[in-house]
Amino acid sequence: MSKTAISLRNCFFCGKSIITGHGLMLAKNDGVIQWTCSSKCKKNSRKLGRDARKLKWTRKYVKGGIKVRK
Repeated sequence: MSKTAISLRNCFFCGKSIITGHGLMLAKNDGVIQWTCSSKCKKNSRKLGRDARKLKWTRKYVKGGIKVRK
């Protein structure tokens, strides 16, 4: 028997790796499957509409700020 393995899935919002058998899956109409590690990530992305690059607790956070090309 193998030990609990971390799957290749990452949370699409915060970027944290998700253990096999955990997380929430969202299947969109266009065929894209989005995995979230917790309800916190799910609520911040869908209900509140926040950008992960602006939140310090995510791994996708950009310290210097988001550069927008004009």
